[in-house]
Parts: sequence; structure tokens; C-alpha cells
Amino acid sequence: MLDHGFCPDFTPEVEAQLASIRAATPGAPGPDVKDLRNLLWSSIDNDSTRDLDQIEYAERQSDGGARVLIGIADVDGSVAKGTPIDRRAEAEGTSVYTGVETFPMLPLELSTGLTSLGQDVDRASVIIEISVAVDGTIQSGQAYRALVRNRAQLTYSAVGPWLENKGAAPPKVAASAELQAQIKLQDDIAQKMRAARFASGALDIESIETAPTMSDGHVTGIEVMLKNRATELIEDFMIGANEVMARSLASSNVASIRRVVKTPERWPRIVELAAALGEDLPPAPDSRALNNFLMKRRQQDPLHAPDLSLAIVKLMGPGEYVVERPGDPPQGHFGLAVHDYTHGTAPNRRYADLVTQRLIKWGTKVYTAGELDLIAKTCTLHEDAARKVERAMKKRIAAMALSSDIGRTFQGVVTGVTPKGTFVRIFEPPAEGRVVRGEQGMDVGDQVRVKLVDTDAHRGFIDFARSS
Repeated sequence: MLDHGFCPDFTPEVEAQLASIRAATPGAPGPDVKDLRNLLWSSIDNDSTRDLDQIEYAERQSDGGARVLIGIADVDGSVAKGTPIDRRAEAEGTSVYTGVETFPMLPLELSTGLTSLGQDVDRASVIIEISVAVDGTIQSGQAYRALVRNRAQLTYSAVGPWLENKGAAPPKVAASAELQAQIKLQDDIAQKMRAARFASGALDIESIETAPTMSDGHVTGIEVMLKNRATELIEDFMIGANEVMARSLASSNVASIRRVVKTPERWPRIVELAAALGEDLPPAPDSRALNNFLMKRRQQDPLHAPDLSLAIVKLMGPGEYVVERPGDPPQGHFGLAVHDYTHGTAPNRRYADLVTQRLIKWGTKVYTAGELDLIAKTCTLHEDAARKVERAMKKRIAAMALSSDIGRTFQGVVTGVTPKGTFVRIFEPPAEGRVVRGEQGMDVGDQVRVKLVDTDAHRGFIDFARSS
């Protein structure tokens, strides 16, 4: 963390402000704050998540469409601009998740307590209301403040299999027919929103996400974190909420931070990759054509689909934060095929989201365009640094998990042949390493058998030798 410019410790000034927040008596909500605690709100997140940024509720409309409400934790209500906690959050830019330890942007007493939308507590929130048509397209939206109460804190791992008819309903869901109907409705709306996004050209990128398995504080293995209908539900709702917030800020003529993925400058190389696999992509960047290609390859060759997706992502380039002033042409998000997009659904763990929340609440009163420009640049840099920390730790975790398997033979696929070496991804457990012996003649995409010959957890090295 220190090597990449982060300062993990909280200062005495931050601790002093936290103490004052803890001791403060909550004031009465203002007249512009609605009371929506009667709605059947719920949250879905990872099993271990305590910094709950959002809760959801939906209802069917008479025309067959739907109204979706996303409640976002009102972090700004506790952390004002320019205070010690805010300055520290701006300096860090993001929470960093290393797999074995989380380095939070905000003090845990806030992010996992006072500003977290935990179950059975009243919380202030910013509501993003989305009007969804029958075909899943977003018709309109608005933002306002409200009091909310999360009735059921649920998890992806439990809700997903139930939605897919592969498992029983989680106990909280099984105990309430009303909650069952609510989650099923949310799932139906989200799937239609998802289909509408893909029809407009959004990319369905497949990736392999892993997490360590732990015992007594030690890494004992790694496992794949699979997507399911519950993760898709939240993903689709959050994308919709971020799009509505961006549209709202644009219509209010407010300078704001946008999350953009620019049209790929290396599109010709993406065309070359497709051509090598027997597919023709248009000479000009076309997200719909690219997504059709990726979906076709996933059906034809599911083994190598994650590696192809990773190559495409690298050629597209990373997302970044930019400032959009009133009248500026939107730069858009190529991967999502939308013109207006921001980040505002995770203010407990991303500073750009906290800034967006303040813009939604207070408009031009809170930031100048110059301030936003600096924040956007630094948030992009901090996000890149966080990715480097997390990537380095994933390599260390994989090396640690495999340290007792030296001499074992694995089935894998060649993922890279570069001047730095030849690299293979093994399937079980999912990990990548360098082939240090017998790599001659290997090429990307080859299925191979390799023997683990060495690991170095401190440096994150995994060494393989080709096996007959």
C-alpha cells in the first residue's frame, strides 16, 4: 500500500472528527426528506460485506413497466466537504481490497456502521428512482432524499442459486412470501434491463474472479467467484442508477464527474484478433458487433473465452474519470454503450461516488469545475494504484495457496507468449504462472500439462515446467 502511494493509517484529526460524529444527536429530517421506511427494502451483497452502500425496492406499474428505487447511503450527511475525514478520503480515493485485508477509504465505524445501510436500522439515503419500460429500457429517473430501513440483508451466494432454481430460498426469503415476490420482481426487471443493454451494444465481458479461502488467518486455497442471477440483478440496477444520476446532472446544467471508457484506439488490433478466429469485425469501432463476437466465441470455445475477454479489455483500455461541463459533448462509456454515465452508487468506498452524491444533493453550490477536474484526475490515478495493489496480492495469494503442491501436475491453457516469458493458466485451482522449462513451441490457446516446480509468495511467482 505504501509503495503505491496510499496512507493506510487514520490521523488523529480523523479520529477526533469520528468521535464527534459518534457523539452527535441525529437531527430531525428536513421537509424535503421523504419517509420510505415502510417499503420492503432489501440488500444483496457478498457474504462478508459490511459496508452496505445500496438497498433496492421495485414495483410493477399499470402499463407493464416498473419503478425501481435504489437507496444509496447518505455518506455526505455525516462527512461534510473539507473536513478531516473527507480530506483523508480524497487523498486515498478508494477502499483497497487485497483479499486478506481491506484498507477502507472511510473509518470502519462509518462505512460499516453509521453510514452503512445495515438491516433493521433507520438510515438517511439518496434515492435514485428509475422508470423502466416493458422492454427494459430506462425511460426517466429522478433523485431525492429519504429515510429508509433495510428489511433483509441478503447475499449473492444464497439468493443466486434460488433465483436460478438450483437451491432453496435463503431463510429470510423463505420466511416471507412478500419478500419472495419482491426479489423475483427485481430479478425479472433486471434481466429485461440487461437484455436491453446488450441489444444496444453493451459488452458482456467474461472474467475469472478469485478469492482466497482462509483458515486461522492463513491462506489455504483459492476459489472462483462465480456470477449468478443475484450478482446480475445488482449490477444491472447499479448501472441504471449511475446512468440516471448522470442524466439528472446533465439536465440540471451541473458540471460533474463522468465515468468513461473511450472508443478503443487499438480497435484495429481487436479486428485482427477476431480475424485470427475466423470472424469479421467492422473497420470502425462497433460495440454491438464486438459483443456478438464475444458471445459467439463463448458458445464455441468456453475454455478460452475468459482469456479472450481479458485481451479485449486490455486493448480497450481502462476506465477513467473525467469532468463534463454543461454543453460538453458526452464522451460516453464504450463498454456499456451509453453516452451518460457516472459513479455514484458506492460513496462508502469510492471518493468519486461521494462527490457525485454531493452534486446530486447540492448542485453547483459544492464544487467548481476546476475542483472537479483535479478530483477526477486523482481518482483515476488512485484507482489504477489500487488495481496494482490488488493484482500483486492476487499473485501472492495464488503462490501461497499452491506452495504445498510443488511437484503436482496440472491441466492448463497458454495465456501469453511474450519476451518476458510464456505463461499458463491452470484450471483447478485457478492460477497463472510462468513456464520456466519446456516452453519451446507453446503458443497462446494451447492446452498443456504442466508441473509446479516452485512458488515464491513474497514476490508472487509461480513456476511451471512442461509435463508430458
